[in-house]
Amino acid sequence: MRTPEAGGVASSAGDVPRRVGLRHDDDWPFSQRPLLARLPAFRFRASLVPLHLIFEKLLISPSALYFYFHSQDIEPATQSLVSVTYTMGSTQIDLAELPAMKSNPKFIFFTDFDGTITLQDSNDFMTDNIGYGRDKRRAGNIACLNNEITFRDSFQDMMDSVTKPYDQCIQYLVDNIKLDPGFKAFFEWSLENNIPVVVLSSGMEPVIKALLEKLVGPDASKMQVLGNHVGPRQGKNINEEGGWTILFKHPESGFGHDKSIELRKYSSLPGDLRPTMFYAGDGVSDLSAARETDLLFAKKGHDLISYCAREDVPFTVFEDWSNILSKCKSIVEGKTTVQAAAKEGYEAYKSGAAGIEVQTKK
Repeated sequence: MRTPEAGGVASSAGDVPRRVGLRHDDDWPFSQRPLLARLPAFRFRASLVPLHLIFEKLLISPSALYFYFHSQDIEPATQSLVSVTYTMGSTQIDLAELPAMKSNPKFIFFTDFDGTITLQDSNDFMTDNIGYGRDKRRAGNIACLNNEITFRDSFQDMMDSVTKPYDQCIQYLVDNIKLDPGFKAFFEWSLENNIPVVVLSSGMEPVIKALLEKLVGPDASKMQVLGNHVGPRQGKNINEEGGWTILFKHPESGFGHDKSIELRKYSSLPGDLRPTMFYAGDGVSDLSAARETDLLFAKKGHDLISYCAREDVPFTVFEDWSNILSKCKSIVEGKTTVQAAAKEGYEAYKSGAAGIEVQTKK
């Protein structure tokens, strides 16, 4: 363990406080010193030293420095204070804020939730059964595909039509929504192979977490979930009739939750750090994510396929998560490539095997 220094942050109860950082100490045998502490008179303090100067002087990559900290015996409380910022063009990426990168994975699987991990879309299910109904909801979906209205506005209308108290809505969904039968096997394989699963949803985080806990079990907490939130209407409580409303993650975006923003944090990582990125989705809420990953899995018979075919976005078709597991295994094991898989979707669409009527391009 490193020599404690007074005046810093205590990592746990009973520890002598120590500063966040590393320093050369002549009392350490040279071979036992941490990498950066082997440099003469070197002193690092994350909050004080411009990191680009460290990289220039030491010829060390930001990714190496990041994983160096995570390989050392810095306590979790101390680790969270170490921030490594990488600048690429005009983009600054804080690697410490990307939880899926902490295990240095070669692959990450991003996925929609509603109608992708689950057999039903929970928001559609509520709208169709306790909101304004399927016909009006489908009209809004089609208008989104045709760029006549934004997804955010359509989704706001859908959720406004559901007036049941929020706790009753969650219970209603827990009682009715079913998991894709192949998802558990995929998730278990992903855990065994260091492939983080990140849920990016235009639904509501509290609903998603409640459903995952019920459908997947305790391991569901190992998935990062990013979605919209819920709040009370003015003068009301969310658990009373007409008392709740959706709070969009990106209210300025026409998507409400622009999934591409999160995906670009990963796709912009330097080449020696950037993982291969998969994404699975089914509908209009996934349009912002469709171009941002290496391989897009689009669900058979759903709106996302129509969009990809029309906009020339490469994709492959899946019917359930057993298809995704088989394809990912082949890629991870080197039996095929993401480039080869990405060519399959349009061929399936043209042959009618994607479950969508072929539209003639204008």
